Amino acid sequence: MKFRLLSATLVLGLFTFTSCSDISEPSVAPKQETISKATAEKIKALGFNPNNALKVADGYLVEKDIILTEQDLAKGALMYDKSAPKEEQYRTTQLVTGLPRVIRVRVSTSLPAIFVQATDEMIARYNSRNLLLTFQRITSGTATINIIRDETLPTGVLGSAGFPTSSGNPFGTVRMKPSTFGSNPSLGFVATVLTHEVGHCIGFRHTDYFARVCGGGNEGAGSIGAILIPGTPSSIDNASFMISCTGGNVPFSNFDKIALDALY
Repeated sequence: MKFRLLSATLVLGLFTFTSCSDISEPSVAPKQETISKATAEKIKALGFNPNNALKVADGYLVEKDIILTEQDLAKGALMYDKSAPKEEQYRTTQLVTGLPRVIRVRVSTSLPAIFVQATDEMIARYNSRNLLLTFQRITSGTATINIIRDETLPTGVLGSAGFPTSSGNPFGTVRMKPSTFGSNPSLGFVATVLTHEVGHCIGFRHTDYFARVCGGGNEGAGSIGAILIPGTPSSIDNASFMISCTGGNVPFSNFDKIALDALY
């Protein structure tokens, strides 16, 4: 199976954001910039590899698909479980609060129609779990999470996102790069990538963070946290929607369902 990188802040799902009420205009983000040595050290302290990190619109893009904000770097030492297991479903220290809660999702009009259809599929997957977090796609008004187009993401990256904020809100922006998907991506594939990136927004880290299937290496727990979710396995769940890369349609695995139910 051919694998493709998922750009989540896998972003590593991660951080402080503001939503905008009109996301139809910015299809291209500001030019990416390299980072300073001081910034690299702060990224490393949070538990992420600073190599090839880039300054982007929302903060810093690391590990191909994880966004770290300036606020994340400024905190520098969030509490986390240093004894966390190395391979399995796990979460960040910060989660979405104020439950039960409706997460309103808006898709930029600059994205192809398949991304709207895939967003509906993503929402159906989450809502099928009957969680205290429910998702709703909107076409006007203020969104909790905006899905926008960004062709400036690095080569091979499908999308990026960050982790929940310290105030308990989901990360507010998912950036997608349609050109990486090719001319005719399947609905299931696009929906899987969106489900993954939104997973970061609500606090999930990569299932394989300790030994990434894509690119290898160890993202590390760092101060952002990599906390074991009760009931999930002690080995990598290759069927998980939160693995660092995918080649197609990946619905929730049995352990994904356990993890979602445990958190929300």
